[in-house]
Amino acid sequence: MKYVALLGAIIIGFTQGFTSKSVLLIIFVLWTIPLNYFRTKFRMIVYETSDWKIALRPIFWKEIKALVGNIYPKNLSYIRMRNFYRFYLIIFFILYLIWRYI
Repeated sequence: MKYVALLGAIIIGFTQGFTSKSVLLIIFVLWTIPLNYFRTKFRMIVYETSDWKIALRPIFWKEIKALVGNIYPKNLSYIRMRNFYRFYLIIFFILYLIWRYI
């Protein structure tokens, strides 16, 4: 129990020097870290390749169509990854808007 109180005191003391915008920026940066992994995984399904160079390619229309539409309706791994990637990007966008307008 005393460790929980100590941890709470450390967190409160650590965040007192930060503004709410700084804390949101830290959360935004932490949320950004796995973005490349999820995007690469999604692109590997969309372009049907396992080549690592897919992460270096710029955005293409097929990727946007796959994100907004349904290009492989019978592929369950595509549908799961697409829905998860949509959710991830929506949270990413909401965090950005909160950080930008607070």
